[in-house]
Amino acid sequence: MTGNERRATIVSMLEARGRVSVAELSRLSKVSDMTIRRDLEALEREGVLRRTRGGAVSAISLSYEPPYIIRKDSNALTKSRIAERASEMLNEGETAILDVGTTAVAIAKALQGRVNLTVLTSNLWAAAILADEPGIVLMVTGGATRARERSLVGSLATRAFGELVFDVFFLGVAGVHPEFGVTDYNMEEAEVKREAIRAAQRRIVVADSSKLGKVAFAKICGLDQIDMIITDNQAPEEIAALKSEGIDMVLV
Repeated sequence: MTGNERRATIVSMLEARGRVSVAELSRLSKVSDMTIRRDLEALEREGVLRRTRGGAVSAISLSYEPPYIIRKDSNALTKSRIAERASEMLNEGETAILDVGTTAVAIAKALQGRVNLTVLTSNLWAAAILADEPGIVLMVTGGATRARERSLVGSLATRAFGELVFDVFFLGVAGVHPEFGVTDYNMEEAEVKREAIRAAQRRIVVADSSKLGKVAFAKICGLDQIDMIITDNQAPEEIAALKSEGIDMVLV
């Protein structure tokens, strides 16, 4: 288990139980107590937890955004399947907005080798993947870069959507909830996403099932502004609840 995988496991356990112990984490990860303490120190600096005697307790709020370096390794295979299905929904000659986040990066990889597509993104990770693709016209929004996330936000980013209309927007989210709708961790990113929604004819949420039934700090939109959700089948109750709201659910 790598360091990123250990820290992702710690975050998952904190979300489920609110408390973890060094001894248990050391046993599960098959590493020394000292290694686990270093992991806890790193996560404390990120604001994920507060260390206690022999372990740690959760410090996660609705505005807490797990570090990109942890998110990129979480549910990676599932994100790849979601990305492949999303790429299949984009036909030759169409135009697409590709959101920020790790699932959008997976979609960028799935689009490699495609031809006659136009893609606009505020995701610098995704832009780096598509920049040299001869069959794709890549457009990048302006804006200020969020440290470590490599997403572009601010007035220059939102302005990019004002005079263009795209076929589809692949929307990454922190949570999708029947009552609270579609939410994100960061207010600035949520603002960019709202402008992208207004500029797209089809709005498709791409999210693994860990995001279903969850609520984050910044509201993006209501479910009535979403045409489809592409996800996996590991949260049947949440999937059923969203289906009852009239959302088209595509399971991979």
